[in-house]
Amino acid sequence: MQYQTESWGSYNIGFGGDVGLAADTSLLPLESLVAESAVVIFSVSTCCMCHAVKGLFRGMGVSPAVHELDLHPYGGDIQRALIRLLGCSGASSPGALPVVFIGGKLVGAMDRVMASHINGSLVPLLKDAGALWL
Repeated sequence: MQYQTESWGSYNIGFGGDVGLAADTSLLPLESLVAESAVVIFSVSTCCMCHAVKGLFRGMGVSPAVHELDLHPYGGDIQRALIRLLGCSGASSPGALPVVFIGGKLVGAMDRVMASHINGSLVPLLKDAGALWL
């Protein structure tokens, strides 16, 4: 089974907790955070699964941009937008973090990343995104 990355549209995160599709200039677009690097990980600094996925990428020689949501001033808003994007049902949903984007596209949470790694589709994604040169 091979996992495909998903198209996710342009979600914006309002500084007051508003998550929607509005194009207001006072909103920080989630896509600008995702576009800053070939691999972007949204994480929590105390989460063991987040630590494991960061270690996986670094062990492969990839330098991801990491956003520690518990240390970010708008981390709660970003986490709510990511949970909505993943289709989870609450802020404490198991498996909601870490969330990984490769080449600007949503790969998913830990389960999707590990499945892609095991089935061999992760390395081609990283190569296509320019994050890995093997």
